[in-house]
Amino acid sequence: MPISHFLEYLQLEKKYSAHTVKAYKADLDSFRDFIYKEFDQEDLILVNYPQIRNWIVSLVNSGIANSSVNRKVASLKAYYKYLVRTNQLFATPLASHKSLKTKKSVQIPFSEKEIEDVVSSIVPNSFKTSRDLTIVTMFYATGIRRSELVGVKLQDLDLQNRLIKVLGKRNKERYIPLLPELCKQLQFYLGFRDKITSENNTELFLTEKGDKIYETLVYRIINNYFSEASNKLKKSPHILRHSFATHLLNHGANLNSVKELLGHSSLASTQVYTHSNIAELSKVYRKSHPRENKD
Repeated sequence: MPISHFLEYLQLEKKYSAHTVKAYKADLDSFRDFIYKEFDQEDLILVNYPQIRNWIVSLVNSGIANSSVNRKVASLKAYYKYLVRTNQLFATPLASHKSLKTKKSVQIPFSEKEIEDVVSSIVPNSFKTSRDLTIVTMFYATGIRRSELVGVKLQDLDLQNRLIKVLGKRNKERYIPLLPELCKQLQFYLGFRDKITSENNTELFLTEKGDKIYETLVYRIINNYFSEASNKLKKSPHILRHSFATHLLNHGANLNSVKELLGHSSLASTQVYTHSNIAELSKVYRKSHPRENKD
């Protein structure tokens, strides 16, 4: 069965984004090319696990990180599961495959002071600085993903009711409440925005030329400002999202509520934000546990 049928399934039935479907295609094309070159075999249905293992070994030997190899294999797993589901295969050749071991990187959130230092350092007296301040504030006040922020349109804003509609992973919509401070900042930014673009432009965040903002620029904005205020290794939009979740939990937010705000499908995804929170949890534990104050 052509790979294109599987990609159509991902796009039309699974509702995956164009970016995700493109990544699957790249992984599968790479695998197909390897199988043809090494084994002179064109039909992926006839592939066995030893051949797949050779592909995995070649990826590792090329210097690709184990996490990236696992992602590529995950694309292959999904493809073969699809073949089984559509009765093209009796069983997937990857049924007994175990993922490669990876190092778990600890992502350290920004402190509340670091975020306050950045916010207070940006003077919103132009389109650029007003936009940048709004983006920083939006990330920290909503926990929005970078791809979600880039996709926000004017009609997604409801400043009167202090809400924003976000299109998340797998095209799932969710509404996030907006803080009064962010609403004021958005209104101020929109005043600058209206001066550089036409009424027909529905994108919320724009470049200085009036084009739709793009993910690389959003990353640069966050990295540049936080490089001045923080010495942490990672200074990205995701770390701001991480900070949003961690600080909410620090101040007593319910884990399920944070899950809904982040747009996670399961609590397991949200619980990762409790790991960096262990110092704060320990402090609360020592202060609150009845045995702690016992002589």
